[in-house]
Amino acid sequence: MRFVGIDPATRTGFVVLDECMNVLVEEELRGKGTGAMSIPQLVSLEDMLFKRLQKEDEVVIESASVSTQMAITTGMIHGGLRSMIHRARLDFDDVNPMQTKKYVGVTGWVKEGGKNRRLKDAEKKAAVKQAVLEHFGYTHKSDNVIDAYIIARIAVNVHRSRNLLPEIDRMPYQLEVVEAVLNKK
Repeated sequence: MRFVGIDPATRTGFVVLDECMNVLVEEELRGKGTGAMSIPQLVSLEDMLFKRLQKEDEVVIESASVSTQMAITTGMIHGGLRSMIHRARLDFDDVNPMQTKKYVGVTGWVKEGGKNRRLKDAEKKAAVKQAVLEHFGYTHKSDNVIDAYIIARIAVNVHRSRNLLPEIDRMPYQLEVVEAVLNKK
C-alpha cells in the first residue's frame, strides 16, 4: 500500500510513502509549456499525476486556500487533479492548508514583544520547513514537496485511524487534524 500526498499548484508537490513512512517518490510536477497556466500545461500536469497513481493508493490532497490571489488558475488545477484521481478510480480525502501547517505545529503566528504577529508567506514557508525537519527529519528544496510530504503523512494516519490501528504521529494537534479530515471539517 502507498500513501500519496498532493499539494496542488502550478508546481504541484507529489510525495508517496510506504507503510513504514519511507519516501518512495518525492517530486514537483509542472505541466509542460511556458508562461501562465494554459490548457495544454494543465492537461500535461493532469496526465503526469494520472500516470503516477496506482490502484491501491491512499490519497490526500490539499484543498485550495481561501485567500488565493489566482482563483481561476487554482480552481482549474485543483479540479483537474481531483478529476484525475477519480479517473484512476481512487477515493481521496481533503485537507485544508491550515490543517497541513497545524500537523507540524505551525500556527501562522509568532509572538514578538508580548504581541502576536502573523507570519508572512516566506516566513510561514520557512517555519513549516523547519517544523518538518524537527518533527520528521525530512527536508527538500521545494516547499510544495515539503507540504506534500506532510499531506502523505496525514494520509498514513487517516488510513490507520479508519482501520482502527494506532496512528504513527500522535501529537494532539496531529490527531486533531486526522479527526478533522475523517469528519470532513
